[in-house]
Amino acid sequence: MKTRTYGKAVPVLVAAAAAAALTVASPASAAVTIKVERIYQETVLERADAFSCPANQVLTGRSHVGDENGWTTYYCSWILINGEQVEVHAGDWSASQRESRSSYSAPTDQALVGRWHTGDENGMTRYRTGALYWQGRQVRLTNLSWSGEYKESNHTVQAGYNRVFVGRSHSGDENGKTRYQYGTVTFTG
Repeated sequence: MKTRTYGKAVPVLVAAAAAAALTVASPASAAVTIKVERIYQETVLERADAFSCPANQVLTGRSHVGDENGWTTYYCSWILINGEQVEVHAGDWSASQRESRSSYSAPTDQALVGRWHTGDENGMTRYRTGALYWQGRQVRLTNLSWSGEYKESNHTVQAGYNRVFVGRSHSGDENGKTRYQYGTVTFTG
């Protein structure tokens, strides 16, 4: 048996094992499990109260009954990827829009995290959005789509499976029509 050949073979085997370890798929490139879980709701007076979801939550539902003196319930959710909570980096409030002819869509890959309305249909509405991050990497919102129309004064809406609110539009007074824009939570690493 040649000792030299054996001695050189061990480092080659170690090097091959190290190279194989480097080619194993990282968790970021592997398939992930995404779950949007409703965890919080709060009811506020429509015409006066600013609302923001608690930290690291996004809007996934809204219910409203009556006119501007009625109550609005907001539903917030955690986003979990592989069982770990996504971080939501909430930003500033948007510019004001007249509610009776408002339409707002969040910046790319941001979800709605808050809404602030003052007054009646001629009052102003503002939105707050948040960027989403998991393990330091941005989470995407894809397959954007608008809902059908709901009568503002009597409706309850919940985003579908693994979807979140990314926009809202309204025309008219409390008998006018409201629509919601949804995005699907996606992570590709």
